[in-house]
Amino acid sequence: MAAKKLTLEESFGSLDKIIQEMQTGELTLEQSFKKYEEGMKLIKNCNDAIDKVEKKLIVIDNVDTDE
Repeated sequence: MAAKKLTLEESFGSLDKIIQEMQTGELTLEQSFKKYEEGMKLIKNCNDAIDKVEKKLIVIDNVDTDE
């Protein structure tokens, strides 16, 4: 089964939770590394979503200036 693609808001929420967990200092080194990896995947998801929106805005802006 394919993993559900998170929305930008869900990704930010998950990142916030990871940051809070890591700041407690209660995670083992291995747990911290896993959280770090998970966070990096979420950041990539956020960047991809933002890039997609930026590209749409460029297209819309170009259409508006052509008229």
